[in-house]
Amino acid sequence: MSRIRSEKRVDVKVGFSCNNRCLFCVQGRKRYDIGDFTTKEIQKKLEESRKIADSIVFTGGEITIRKDFIELVRFAKGLDFRIIQIQTNGRMFAYKKFCEDAIRAGANEFSPALHGHTAALHDFLTRSRGSFEQTVAAIKNLKSLNQYVLTNSVITKSNFRHLPELASLLVRLGVDQYQFAFVHPVGTALEYFERVVPRMKMIEPYVKKGLDIGIKAGRRVMTEAIPYCIMKGYEDYIAEKIIPVTTIYDADFVVENYTEFRLKEGKSKGPECRKCRYFRVCEGPWREYPERYGFGEFIPVRK
Repeated sequence: MSRIRSEKRVDVKVGFSCNNRCLFCVQGRKRYDIGDFTTKEIQKKLEESRKIADSIVFTGGEITIRKDFIELVRFAKGLDFRIIQIQTNGRMFAYKKFCEDAIRAGANEFSPALHGHTAALHDFLTRSRGSFEQTVAAIKNLKSLNQYVLTNSVITKSNFRHLPELASLLVRLGVDQYQFAFVHPVGTALEYFERVVPRMKMIEPYVKKGLDIGIKAGRRVMTEAIPYCIMKGYEDYIAEKIIPVTTIYDADFVVENYTEFRLKEGKSKGPECRKCRYFRVCEGPWREYPERYGFGEFIPVRK
């Protein structure tokens, strides 16, 4: 997720350690099986990234729990990246000095994840008591320091009915942009599929009401991994339309073009999709969803 723009971007995964244990984590057991990369390994990836992009996203795992976090941000700044975004669970930014140190080092865009409108719901999903309080404090700290904050919230069985309430909280917190992303059923999310993956048609009214709240408040709002036929009337708020061309440095491989990866491997379309007016622009759902539930919910929007 990023601000609305079209230049090339690179996402660099720094490793897979994390202080949350989310029920829907796409990384699954990587924290145990792969762990983290060294400072030098990440710096090499940053140098390679700068040759092809001027926008970098630090992701993982959770980068902020690394001892070399500030050093890595400062290194990216030294390479003259124009945008240095931190994708994070936000918990370390509950400490204002930590925020100030990150900003001073060069971070200029922050993407914390908030998955519930209450501590009970968010902490249940992250399986980390106190994470809601810390993430909310992080957003307040970053906004008090005039930073651009764009949040991500994963849509699950537990929280989809509360998306409007979550949207209201995000507006009150002053975030610049928020996104509702349908859970990707891989990793831990695949392991707990029945517990975390809702039906698309059930989430539709709650997603749209949640978007309405942000639209009315003048915020940028987007959805991700929800097909056009579910988003009728809200086609302008589908993130896939504006996600920049992105290269991802993952565990032991590089995804040169994340858009092509989503189209060829990540998502799928059903036999009826060709009849839809949005066939050429819609990516379809994550392929694991119709593998379990089929394509019956996805009704073509006729020309």
